[in-house]
Amino acid sequence: MFRHKGKNRTFIHNLRLATLLSFVAEIVNITGVLAVKTLTTNVTGHFAYFAEELMLNNYSAAITFFIFTIFFLIGAFTSNFLSELVSGKHPDLSHVVPISLEILVLTGVGIFGAPSDISIFGGKMIAFFMLFAMGIQNSLVTKISQATVRTTHLTGLFTDLGIELSQLFFYKRDEEVKKLKTSIYLRFSIISFFFIGCVLGGFIYREIELKTLLIASFFLFVALFYDYMRLTYYAIKRKKFHH
Repeated sequence: MFRHKGKNRTFIHNLRLATLLSFVAEIVNITGVLAVKTLTTNVTGHFAYFAEELMLNNYSAAITFFIFTIFFLIGAFTSNFLSELVSGKHPDLSHVVPISLEILVLTGVGIFGAPSDISIFGGKMIAFFMLFAMGIQNSLVTKISQATVRTTHLTGLFTDLGIELSQLFFYKRDEEVKKLKTSIYLRFSIISFFFIGCVLGGFIYREIELKTLLIASFFLFVALFYDYMRLTYYAIKRKKFHH
């Protein structure tokens, strides 16, 4: 799911990556909306709010929205930087550090950001760290899938889906139609898991509030562990084959 890149990636790899991480992203997104009234999986709306607050002379609010975008950018930068740093010596593990960092950030906010006597985060700080985590995820997924999969926003997804649905009326060759239907299935799968993550995350938030982020961290950890176990299995299999 994480390790295969370029020509080695199959539809199944992208499907697993897309469904899991879009599910995680929407748990994070609905948690951000309910906890701090902030979208935390993309920054498009924050630019509009930045411009609005600027026009209203609310400079402190404008700066906050600008910083939201910067934290997402820093997350994307950090993700790719760490991935490139590790890939030189351990290409199979280049995804581990960014995903581990995302898990660490979401777990930290889920535990220490929750309303309690030990809370060390204010509302803005919670949003900053959640945007940073989603920047990490979006960057990693984009690189691994070569921009085939997006898991933190739906705008581009619905655009691509609209294009591909219209192409069904014009593509006639069996090979083209099969490839098109596969791509449409992938996009519908992402949208479905966005919806499931959002609704489920909303219901869970009513019970445990910011600790809902621990659910997202758990699924990321399971994905990382699953990928590690598969890597170990194939390594053992190759050793037996060579012997």
